[in-house]
Amino acid sequence: MARARLDTSGLHVLGVRHHGPGSARAVRAALEEIKPDMVLIEGPPEADALTRLVGELEPPVALLAYVNESPRGGRSAAEAADGRRSRDGWAFWPFASFSPEWAALRHAVSHDVPVRFCDLPAAHTLAERVARAETAAADPPEADGAPGGDPGSDAEPASADPPTAERDERVRADPLGVLAEAAGYDDAERWWDDVVEQRGDGEPSPFPAIADAMAAVRAEAGPETGRDARREAYMRQTLRAVLKQGHDRVAVVCGAWHAPALRDVADYPVKDDTALLRGLPKVKVTATWVPWTHGRLATASGYGAGVTAPGWYHHLFTAPDRPVQRWLTDAARMLREEGQHVSSSHVIEGVRLAESLAVLRGRPLAGLDEVSEALTAVLCEGEPTRAALVHGRMSVGERMGSVPPSTPMVPLQRDVMAAQKRLRLTPEPFDRDLDLDLRKDSQRERGVLLHRLRLLGVEWGVPRIPEGGQKGTFRESWRIRWEPDMDVALIEASQWGTTVASAATARVVHQAREAPLPALTALTEQCLFAELGDALPAVLSLLMDRAATDSDVTHLMEALPPLARSARYGDVRGTDSGRLRTVAEQILRRVCVGLAPAVHGLDDDAAREFVTRIDATHSAAGLLGGEGELAWRDTLVSLSTRDTLPGRIAGRVNRMLSDASLLAPEELRRRLGLAMSPGTEPAEAAAWVEGFLQGSGLILVHDDRLLRLIDSWLLGLPEDRFTSVLPLLRRTFGAFDAPERREIGEAAARIGSGGVRSRSTERRPVDDERAAPALAAVAAILTNGRSRG
Repeated sequence: MARARLDTSGLHVLGVRHHGPGSARAVRAALEEIKPDMVLIEGPPEADALTRLVGELEPPVALLAYVNESPRGGRSAAEAADGRRSRDGWAFWPFASFSPEWAALRHAVSHDVPVRFCDLPAAHTLAERVARAETAAADPPEADGAPGGDPGSDAEPASADPPTAERDERVRADPLGVLAEAAGYDDAERWWDDVVEQRGDGEPSPFPAIADAMAAVRAEAGPETGRDARREAYMRQTLRAVLKQGHDRVAVVCGAWHAPALRDVADYPVKDDTALLRGLPKVKVTATWVPWTHGRLATASGYGAGVTAPGWYHHLFTAPDRPVQRWLTDAARMLREEGQHVSSSHVIEGVRLAESLAVLRGRPLAGLDEVSEALTAVLCEGEPTRAALVHGRMSVGERMGSVPPSTPMVPLQRDVMAAQKRLRLTPEPFDRDLDLDLRKDSQRERGVLLHRLRLLGVEWGVPRIPEGGQKGTFRESWRIRWEPDMDVALIEASQWGTTVASAATARVVHQAREAPLPALTALTEQCLFAELGDALPAVLSLLMDRAATDSDVTHLMEALPPLARSARYGDVRGTDSGRLRTVAEQILRRVCVGLAPAVHGLDDDAAREFVTRIDATHSAAGLLGGEGELAWRDTLVSLSTRDTLPGRIAGRVNRMLSDASLLAPEELRRRLGLAMSPGTEPAEAAAWVEGFLQGSGLILVHDDRLLRLIDSWLLGLPEDRFTSVLPLLRRTFGAFDAPERREIGEAAARIGSGGVRSRSTERRPVDDERAAPALAAVAAILTNGRSRG
């Protein structure tokens, strides 16, 4: 007996573009007319239970599905080591206020209509992704274009001849482009905007025509294959089950490409769909809602289904009337806030121009292109830079959605939300500068939270140097910006603990076990900033063991600065810095012993890199003070007398000794004279000068004899050698600030004119009586600073 044909008389398939105001309006109108008793939406069925929260969500939001465990029963060793899931282990399904799927969700929830997601489950999708990523990692292709194609592609090899396969691939990749071309458009975005997205309320439904057009395009492309075939098979299976349950009016909201395959569900054999879905890999998946942003909906973000200007689409969807007039009025307001003079007449003329351009181009309504041209030509008076600023901000229209506290979350996310509320730190999708005074508990706790999140891989805040330089050890400056991916990072970090403090402590201890010495001292400093008192003993113990066995001087020099800073300024946060100081002094003593052999025989490039380490070690020794600083100075004195010392390092060491008053001016001039003697290669002499003057050249302003030595050396060089060292000298002096270069130039002119000083540069004798109060104040500041160390 023949099986009864599936009754699809009550089926309504609404093929849409995933984000568009016209599509959203058309879906809303169609559902009001259909009055469905069941709504199916393209999306992961794991999120069916989350539809109850739709009324409490503020878009843009996204469904997030993530893998709880790998397909092989646990996380890989690499994932366990760094505490992260693979990017292939999670996926987002974004929704904006102008998304047609969101309009369908809101309709279903507000009318108490059952609603389900009908796409291939994320359990299968993510299992395929993870398996493919593991295969690619285990057996990477030998070269680009190796057999097998793009490992990220879901398409199966085409069996047709190459020209046909190429045409079919183009149709599948850009079906809207094919339809736009048939309609005489050279831009698929503009065609879809004109036909669908700029539609108003009350116009006839576009969905029958969209389904027919897509059916024609699909007929040209041939049967669906690969992942899309499996997706459509699952959608049809879900649709059959719903129809068999007795629903009379079923509305399906899906991508326009899939509409014919669901509309004609009765033409597809059940056994074929069942075979396509048999034996698919599967993983355990959790789904939830997370906030999203317009910036992440934009095509520029890399989102495959993104739109060029989400801010414009949001405006088209939410503006009650006259969208062009309202858009240009908002642009004028923004320009006035930037100090530009824009009047109402500018707006009126801009609207006229935009509408005239639309008529000339045969468009039903002025689109973003016409509005942008009117903005540039009229409101910004032809200045593209001013227009680009406004257009960039308005076209994206950056905003962040929100989810209610009842949304499923891991405990770590809830702890972060509670901390944000308690500390009044609102997550925003904008860059915002935050200056903290660590002497105030509430502000110090803000800094602690940001430091702890950074240790968990959540870069909500990034330390910055404020204008005018760092204000002192009692202040911190941050630049904060919340991104949607940070919710994923928190979920990934939840394996380490249920609170920010416990998770950061566990992850730091884990990282410390395998960290090299420099990274270990950096972790120590971060523990202090993040106030992880429970992690610090374990990290310090590992640090002392590692420092005792690491014999690489470069490692020791890289490890010392953060440790010295921690020892010097640990008391700002009330930390006992005794053990830190002990370890730092031990490392400094070992650096003193191994420095001379480490710099022997270095070429100029290696010497330039080593000078940076010597500078950092010199600063660290100054922070530590005491016997360690004295030992370091003795090491520099001994090092400066070595004949085999590379010129760049010799110059830098002599400058350090001179600045510390450990080298008499006469001895310094003698050494500079030797470095510039005729027997020294000009490049070596130039490197000595560059090392000596690194950081500041004011010493030449205050010591005419040093300047004369350099001047005489340059004047005595043959032309070819002068030409060879000129780039080195230009780099040296080019690094100075303009006022510093000017003073050096004036000093050089002075010695060239016989040493006559101008009134402005003539040195006057110091008035000891008037200078005494200033000297006393400086001495008190230095003494107080030394006592806190």
